[in-house]
Amino acid sequence: MTVQTEVKTYGNFIGGEWISSSTNLVERSYSPAHRNEIVGYYQSSSTSDVDKAVAAAQNATATWRNLSGAQRGDLLFKIADIMEKHLDEIAETLTREMGKTFPEAKGETLRGIAILRYYAGEGLRKTGDVIPASDSKALMYTTRVPLGVVGIITPWNFPVAIPLWKMAPALIYGNTVVIKPAQEASVTCAKIIECMEQAGLPAGVVNMVTGKGSVVGTRIIDHPQINGISFTGSNSTGKRVAFGAIERGAKYQLEMGGKNPIIIADDADLEEAVEATISGGLRSTGQKCTATSRVIVQEGIYEEFKKRLVDRTRELKVGDGLEEGTWMGPCVNESQLNTVLSYIEKGKEEGATVLVGGNRPSAIELQDGYFVEPTIFDDVKSDMTIGQEEIFGPVLALIKVKTIEEAIELANDIPYGLCASIFTKNIGKAFQFIEASEAGLVRVNYETAGVELQAPFGGMKASSSGAREQGTAAIEFYTSIKTVFVKP
Repeated sequence: MTVQTEVKTYGNFIGGEWISSSTNLVERSYSPAHRNEIVGYYQSSSTSDVDKAVAAAQNATATWRNLSGAQRGDLLFKIADIMEKHLDEIAETLTREMGKTFPEAKGETLRGIAILRYYAGEGLRKTGDVIPASDSKALMYTTRVPLGVVGIITPWNFPVAIPLWKMAPALIYGNTVVIKPAQEASVTCAKIIECMEQAGLPAGVVNMVTGKGSVVGTRIIDHPQINGISFTGSNSTGKRVAFGAIERGAKYQLEMGGKNPIIIADDADLEEAVEATISGGLRSTGQKCTATSRVIVQEGIYEEFKKRLVDRTRELKVGDGLEEGTWMGPCVNESQLNTVLSYIEKGKEEGATVLVGGNRPSAIELQDGYFVEPTIFDDVKSDMTIGQEEIFGPVLALIKVKTIEEAIELANDIPYGLCASIFTKNIGKAFQFIEASEAGLVRVNYETAGVELQAPFGGMKASSSGAREQGTAAIEFYTSIKTVFVKP
């Protein structure tokens, strides 16, 4: 894999132009695999930069809204084509900036391209219904109108897919956008915006402002002329988004944490269950809101499953995501690494047993990055800290149960409700789980991690505000229904 050598400074993208922030300050984006390697520079913005971006977005609303859905769709198709031409460049930047392996980064970028094309097609689909009126001479129908200016706040763990699964529906339904990417993913987001610029997106339709969440994010939350906010990130920040939006009557959409269980029934295909547990829990260094975290196993196959899981985990290669053969990259930054290590220590203190991992790798070539070993705990009780709190790292907690009923009860015994999975050959057990599971995404004989772009995505309980993302469900958030009654 050829590593890019150019270190570029990216401005904010406001009103169709790349400009420096009002502070004239920039921040460095470092590689988590090589802590002194600079990936690029991004702006450290102020609230006045957000104000400029919102003004630009407002100025563009009428022009963008008045285009037909087909015309907006043509531009999304064009953005997708340009991204495809720059596929390796974007994926390499993603790996260097965030740490996930190059194959994963390439797959994520391809998914972002597919999202653009999916929503480009939405421009030719219906946006309302004809409804019988009580007056036989009248016509009554519904249509949908855009919110206006939408604020989008995205995390670092999927720096291509998440911005696009928010921006693409926002745009196709006629909104303009102000996006604040995570600081750890600002350079990657700038690569996407460059593709939008090359596609000829009208000035002000999409605006990017980078910087601290406490400054840029807070201003987006509180700005009186932002009509809707779509947020993915931590629960604490999500609550701040909700309170700020409610206070001024703005629409909001939250996708937050998960503590996702996978149940391994005593009749499961163990080979498939082990692979799904490892893939769901440890890929991307466990830095997914949909990652498997709690592994609930029936006692009849517990020891055999545990042995296979540990043996397979020992085979995983940890390293720089750009190196061929690397299976798992680093944590995104030092803070996240320390968080993962602190949870591992907490697990030990509370009586859980480390079966594999639990430390930083000893290899000399890994000392310069934020690497941690994939870790599996045994003897975990549901009420332990590692059984309840989201770790956002490559840590699996094994929990032994006697019955499927007990397994389902423990699977629901968490404050979150994002994803849940079961491995079983028994259709009765599968549907018992489907019916009782308190999660927004339920899977049978498949890993918890990953979502389908054409299907609604979101969680229950503390995982979500309830509004669904992706698929045709996205129209519910990014538009309002207008009912029309016409009598000649």
